[in-house]
Amino acid sequence: MEYHFYGWEQALVPAVNKEYRGIETPRDLYDALSEIWSADTCAPRMRHNWTTENKTLGQCSITAFLAQDIFGGKVYGILREGGNYHCYNVVGDCVFDLTSEQFGEEILSYEQNPEQFREVHFAKEEKKLRYEKLKKELDEFLIEHAERNQA
Repeated sequence: MEYHFYGWEQALVPAVNKEYRGIETPRDLYDALSEIWSADTCAPRMRHNWTTENKTLGQCSITAFLAQDIFGGKVYGILREGGNYHCYNVVGDCVFDLTSEQFGEEILSYEQNPEQFREVHFAKEEKKLRYEKLKKELDEFLIEHAERNQA
């Protein structure tokens, strides 16, 4: 598969949580989420612009915290116009942003950004519910994928 998300070249950090069978690197997670991201997992304020051609739109925080569950590390945020943060992951020396494609050609700065915390983000009930939905759908996808490979 051809990748375009920020940091894809070095997104080879190993999973520290073996609960997600089949997800060994952030690239594997990107592959799986590309089948799962939907308008339902998109931030409500952006949902009207979500398309299958721009699957990563409005998925940043829930994706970054799910990636943190699997790979460890920290989640950081780039302050955006309007006061919201665009979230991405840092694991050791590896910086990756599985949802950067939503910005097209815009160049984001991945340096000197504040750490983000799930307690703050998930204080918004809708965001917590979207995260739980994405996590559940990933679990189901991985089970189906494993069953298909065993058949």
